[in-house]
Amino acid sequence: MRLLYLNPNSSAHMTESILATARKSLPEAEILGWTNHGAPPAIQGPEDGEAAIPGLLAQLPAAKAEAVDAIVIACFDDTGLDEMRAQAHCPVLGIGQSACASALLLGLPYTVVTTLQVSVPVIRENIARAGLAALCRSVRASDLPVLTVEAGGEAVLDRLAEVMAEAQASEGVQAAVLGCAGMAGLKPELQNRSNLTLIDGVAASAHLAAALVGLARR
Repeated sequence: MRLLYLNPNSSAHMTESILATARKSLPEAEILGWTNHGAPPAIQGPEDGEAAIPGLLAQLPAAKAEAVDAIVIACFDDTGLDEMRAQAHCPVLGIGQSACASALLLGLPYTVVTTLQVSVPVIRENIARAGLAALCRSVRASDLPVLTVEAGGEAVLDRLAEVMAEAQASEGVQAAVLGCAGMAGLKPELQNRSNLTLIDGVAASAHLAAALVGLARR
């Protein structure tokens, strides 16, 4: 099985950290990772997302030539998901959709903890449009930029844990969805700071992509 993770932004170091999480989550698969060179360095809001879509679509012929079995859009905004699905030769998933669907399948009321406020309306709309809102209690911004989150550090971990604790106290959530691809590598340390079930979209998408590929082959 060959999976392709497409990073919609142009930060190659973020692609590498996404790949590390995906490969650890599904070691039996061959997992490729490509960076959307020429896109914004981070996807923060709808304008960045729109700017990234042409570059994503331009990679579809190469993805077909590589005979990948599924494509994962490695941005929690699920940048270009509809457009990619309409043109790709294989199933296409987004890490945002995958993480929220996992929370719903587990039956856990959840909050999404993301980066900046500008991303909150995009995520809320995606959740509603995909029919994943039944157990979503909130989408909360940490007010940390994407690349700051991806860099990690104690201050970042403390702030993300604080937002999760606020949601747990005020909304009674049982899960926190990590609403940025840059949070994937932070999950172990965040889990030490929270008793919520933490769901990372990079790992969730790897398992869901494998399931979809298996269904498509039957």
